[in-house]
This record gives sequence, structure tokens and C-alpha cells, in this order.
Amino acid sequence: QVQLVESGGGLVQPGGSLRLSCVASTRMFGGSRMGWYRQAPGKEREFVARYTSGGSTNYADSVKGRFTISRDNAKNTVYLQMNSLRPEDTAVYYCNYVLGGLEVWGQGTPVTVSS
Repeated sequence: QVQLVESGGGLVQPGGSLRLSCVASTRMFGGSRMGWYRQAPGKEREFVARYTSGGSTNYADSVKGRFTISRDNAKNTVYLQMNSLRPEDTAVYYCNYVLGGLEVWGQGTPVTVSS
């Protein structure tokens, strides 16, 4: 069973940056999808960014131009670089891995954007 561990969340001022990391317990197989979702207080979980099964990247409109997803296959790690953070980016950020019928979520890392 794949396990995902996120880290890198915290408190940051508006306009600041954070980099989230998600380490998978196994290598990320070809054909898998891996990415980031977030859930703000009182709201549903929403898509943020991901690698598709073909290796391309997708972003939510709300984060395009500010967030960048990247990965290091040798370290089984996916990153989310978040720049120009806004108060509305405040949420718990979750890593997600999908391969065929298998879907795995991490425990989440909280991000708070506040002055």
C-alpha cells in the first residue's frame, strides 16, 4: 500500500512563499497521477495541481501563474512551490496518488496566509 507524507505547511504573510513536499513510500509508477488538493474551513476539497498519467501538468485557474508542481522521481517526491500567497489560499493541503483503481491521500499539511 502506498503511503504519502506531506510537509512544508505553516504560517506565511500575504505575498509570501512556501514549498510543500509529498514523499511516497514507493516509486511513482508510469501511468499514475499525483498531485495536490486543498480544503479550506467550511468548504469542499478542491483540486490545485497535478501530474497527469502522461506526465503533463494541470493547474486550477485560481493558482495558475503562482503555484508550480514539480517532482523528483529518484526521491519519490512531488513538490508544490507556492508564490504570491493570498489569504484565500489558506487551507489544509493534501497529496493525492492515483494508479488504476488505487487512490491514496496523505494526512494533509496546513497552510495559513495571514498578516
